[in-house]
Amino acid sequence: MDAKRAAQVMAELQKLYPEAKPELHFRNPYETLIATILSAQCTDKRVNLVTARLFPLYPDAFAMAKLTPEELEPLIKECGLYHNKAKNIVAASRALVGQYDGVVPSTREALMKLPGVGQKTAGVVLLAAFGDDQIPVDTHVFRVSRRIGLADANTPEKVEQQLRALLDRDIWSLGHHLIIWHGRRCCHARKPECERCPLNAGLCEKHMES
Repeated sequence: MDAKRAAQVMAELQKLYPEAKPELHFRNPYETLIATILSAQCTDKRVNLVTARLFPLYPDAFAMAKLTPEELEPLIKECGLYHNKAKNIVAASRALVGQYDGVVPSTREALMKLPGVGQKTAGVVLLAAFGDDQIPVDTHVFRVSRRIGLADANTPEKVEQQLRALLDRDIWSLGHHLIIWHGRRCCHARKPECERCPLNAGLCEKHMES
């Protein structure tokens, strides 16, 4: 897909989802980091239920760092993969306390040195907590981008590179949310609702090939 058609895709998605925004609940960079780690292979709705109970008890890295992973596990069990998530959240919190005086760093390099923080999580934190121009690739962005033709790479990291090259930087952050909303509300993994999708009129490569 060329840049002109990609811009048309973004314009159509903006019309469809004018209210597109993050659906995880957070109030500061620390909460953004923890919520994003918890969101791996879990719905934002479930994460929000868990963090609504978790954050009042452990509102910052200093409080979280005092826990052991075993103490944290039952509090986040509903989010799935809780053994690894608890281990990473406690370790990341301890790293924040030990290296950054409890403050979440605002660079990709520093974020990705924290336990449990990969490229996607770092991008989400930079976007949501610090207002940086980012287009993190989660499962929805990966699936939808490849399906409609915005990208064709086989890894999230390479899809992110393709999206960065294709889309104007000033649309990256909004584009991230638009693609996620489309993946959750229309372009589902198993049964995409192509019949009601505005992209099926010449903008979706999958639809054009069928």
